[in-house]
Amino acid sequence: MRKIILRMLAAVLLLLAVLVVNTIWFKPFFIRAFYERVFVKFAFDSPELLSRLRLVEGLGIQGHNRKLDDVSEAENNRKFRFLLETQATLHRYDTTGMRGQDQLNYQVLDWYIAKEVAGMKFRYDNYPVNQLFGVQNDFPSFMADVHQVHNRRDADYYNERLAAVRVKFAQVLEGLKIREKHGVVPPTFVIDKVLTEMSGLVAQAPEQSILYTSLVEKLGKVKDLDAAAQAEILAETKRQITGNVYPAYQALIGYFTALRPRSTNDAGVWKFPDGKAYYAYCLQLYTTTNLSATQIHALGLSEVTRITAEMRAILQVEKISGADSVGPTMVRLGEEPRFSYPDTDSGRTQILADYRRILAEVDKGLGSAFRIRPKAALEVRRVPEFKQKTSPGAYYEPAALDGSRPGVFYANLYDVKATPKFGMRTLAYHEGIPGHHFQIGIAQELQGLPTFRTVIPFPAYGEGWALYAERLASELGFEKDPYDNLGRLRAELFRAVRLVVDTGIHDQRWTREQAINYMRRTTGMALSDVTAEVERYIVMPGQACSYKVGMLKILELRERAKQALGPKFDLRDFHDVVLKNGGLPLEILEQVVNNYIAAKKTAA
Repeated sequence: MRKIILRMLAAVLLLLAVLVVNTIWFKPFFIRAFYERVFVKFAFDSPELLSRLRLVEGLGIQGHNRKLDDVSEAENNRKFRFLLETQATLHRYDTTGMRGQDQLNYQVLDWYIAKEVAGMKFRYDNYPVNQLFGVQNDFPSFMADVHQVHNRRDADYYNERLAAVRVKFAQVLEGLKIREKHGVVPPTFVIDKVLTEMSGLVAQAPEQSILYTSLVEKLGKVKDLDAAAQAEILAETKRQITGNVYPAYQALIGYFTALRPRSTNDAGVWKFPDGKAYYAYCLQLYTTTNLSATQIHALGLSEVTRITAEMRAILQVEKISGADSVGPTMVRLGEEPRFSYPDTDSGRTQILADYRRILAEVDKGLGSAFRIRPKAALEVRRVPEFKQKTSPGAYYEPAALDGSRPGVFYANLYDVKATPKFGMRTLAYHEGIPGHHFQIGIAQELQGLPTFRTVIPFPAYGEGWALYAERLASELGFEKDPYDNLGRLRAELFRAVRLVVDTGIHDQRWTREQAINYMRRTTGMALSDVTAEVERYIVMPGQACSYKVGMLKILELRERAKQALGPKFDLRDFHDVVLKNGGLPLEILEQVVNNYIAAKKTAA
């Protein structure tokens, strides 16, 4: 009997060994194992992503927190080969009989990989160092906001990452030189803004750098580090900033200074050798549709006309003079004292407090629209001052998956005139509740799905949801003041204008100034906001089109469900369908909603 048990145990161990070897090195027997293998590979190839997600720290895996991403050409080539291998392996699985989430898992990964593979031929058609999200401002933000310090080891890892900056920036510089040979040179204004930003950073004394001050703040919360240990750590931080970080920035400063005379003010990607094809790809990637630049431009103009008419009607009811010219009228309203905050520290503090109050109010009143809520907490903070001049009006940073870092709504307080009170509710709903924080938090917390389904981004879905959330909050009664509703419409108008401006710049060869003037005249937004936005579109072609395209599709699907289901329609059901599947390309989202409608109609 003992021999039989031993043989059975040996057979089980052998089977487990075969499964492990098969999963790691070959096509896994089970497709779910393949999905997790792909995700693990992608995640572990990016130490910075792992630090953001914090998926493995609870297992005692910490080594990635001492490294930065490898962005060398050799690594990019290796990742491309891996994509091709992954795509080939995925296509070897039999999809016959796949239903429900099994079918969605396959479709979503297949769509995502196909677009990544298609994009490799445009790998040099971008600006990895730019005024908005370049490595030169991403790195300080990453160290300040993402890298956590709970003990001496974490602090030492922090300094190791500072030491690694020189290698990473050299790898970025290698890619910049390849792009230059390819004919991809940033516009002059982008180079000027990047040079100003980097020069300002290296001009600071090391002790004034955010890389130093943020660590001081983190160390102050570590209980088991005495003053001598903290002083030792900070002395090393100063050495790394002086000896590695600043020289890395100086190398980029030297390159862009020499590059500037070869730049022009041409803003659109039409100037690239393969610019037309690249922009078509960008629109497909970000909108997850096959809409052409011409179609999107026409859609934008149509929406601008519709929304402007709605705003004009409100202005006329409120007896606001100049209601026949919406943009300039909104400029004047935004400058009125009743809608403004003082340009002081106390004024900025009050803006953050008011955002928190708005979010707390809406969070309590969503029972009629949602059954599901994210567990992650949400905080409101100001955009770090070192990058606020070139940052958008607001953005959202997702929570860590282990709950160690909340979701954060960052508000840009550089120009307080850009924050009129009548626009604050809409911005809070978009970035926070029930917008990005709701959608991303719910996706991250989904159970029973492959990990990639909880984190994979699809801009038309995510940004479309956030824009839809602005309208939803108004529909639910959270904008009773007509001026708040006016602020919502201006935000929607702003997204419609994006369709016109993005395609105008990259397809119709608009200049930067032409785009700024059109957006300013049409929306009445603060010049600082308009300038930052247009410059964002220039370095992120196509992305700005995702918002309105996504919102319109969600509204279209909601209306389709209402008409098809009649009294069976429940808004909470619809939101469950949209949110409980994580991010999806719009064509797949439409399929999911159609399936929901069919199932609901046949249900008793």
